[in-house]
Amino acid sequence: MRTVRRLLLLTGAIVFFDTLFFTALTPLLPHYAHTLGLGKPGAGVLAAAYPAGALVGALPSGMVAVRVGVKPTLIVGLTCVAVCTILFGVGTQAWELDVARFIQGLASSFSWTGALAWLVAATPASRRGTTIGSAFAAATGGALFGPVLGAVASQAGIGLTFGVVGAASLGLAVWAGATPAARPEQPQPLRALADALRSGRVVLGVWFVVLPALLFGTLSVLAPLRLSHLGLGPLAIGGAFLAGAATETVSNIVIGRASDRHGPLAPLRFGLAGSIVVAALLPWPDSGVALALLVVVADLAFGTFFTPGMTMLSHEGERLGLDSGYTFALVTLAWAPGQTAGAAGGGALAHALGDKAPYLLLAAVCLVTLALVTRLRA
Repeated sequence: MRTVRRLLLLTGAIVFFDTLFFTALTPLLPHYAHTLGLGKPGAGVLAAAYPAGALVGALPSGMVAVRVGVKPTLIVGLTCVAVCTILFGVGTQAWELDVARFIQGLASSFSWTGALAWLVAATPASRRGTTIGSAFAAATGGALFGPVLGAVASQAGIGLTFGVVGAASLGLAVWAGATPAARPEQPQPLRALADALRSGRVVLGVWFVVLPALLFGTLSVLAPLRLSHLGLGPLAIGGAFLAGAATETVSNIVIGRASDRHGPLAPLRFGLAGSIVVAALLPWPDSGVALALLVVVADLAFGTFFTPGMTMLSHEGERLGLDSGYTFALVTLAWAPGQTAGAAGGGALAHALGDKAPYLLLAAVCLVTLALVTRLRA
């Protein structure tokens, strides 16, 4: 268990910094939309560039982890994420920001796949939900402070803030390099991943990574723009997402334990019911304070799915004999298109039809999913 604790600490630090950089854009999005004339579609593209890069890097990250090992995969990802964070801080054109975020997302797929595969392979099956929940609590901790970082950058200077934090994050690569890890003895072919997708439980686990990514992708674009329109500044917007991530951080630990004790489907059903209500309410508030409070509740509801979804995937992957590198490449492969579609698609749909269209569509998707899960249990 000592090895698991050390790996959990390392993994927690890695995913913390990764989500810190990812969510730091949230309070800065209105600034870029205004100064660069992006509009909702352009803001959606900027927000979607990171998950789009993660989608491109998902399969290569799994292949590298399976063939070369989790540690080299992790070190490459960490180094590139830090460099791209610094470059994003000094970008002044829309295409420069889009490219930096895209490459940063691609590199993050390597760091996530390497870190989570390393951690879960060392964790007993009976504690896997708790371990994943703890690691994801660290990730939401990054999401907790990401908007704060963005708010600080808006005051202290974007280039300076991102440069300092990006340089400091290179220390994680040194830490990972000093941690012992075994090399894979007999790498699996990519066909093993394709065969795993024939399992219904794998497909269900994948969907419960896609769905929250859709929800959060849409929220991360529409909510900051709407809050800004209602008179809230970067600090207030960052505060709303800070409070939401704080509740999500605590809930992931509880959800992980519930997944171990009662199975992953129980927390998923509660999350679906809450998400239906919250998504249906999000387009209506005309008060910045009311919408900010609803964003906090949305973070809590939408964040219910990741831990049990990944727990389900890890159990089924182990049952099928799938290498953990492929299992967590599958997580990125599921999250990235959902986040991209939520950010870019939600922004474009809101631009064409108003904010009600994407939010109500997502509420309907959650309703259909709840009906299917209930039928599956029966």
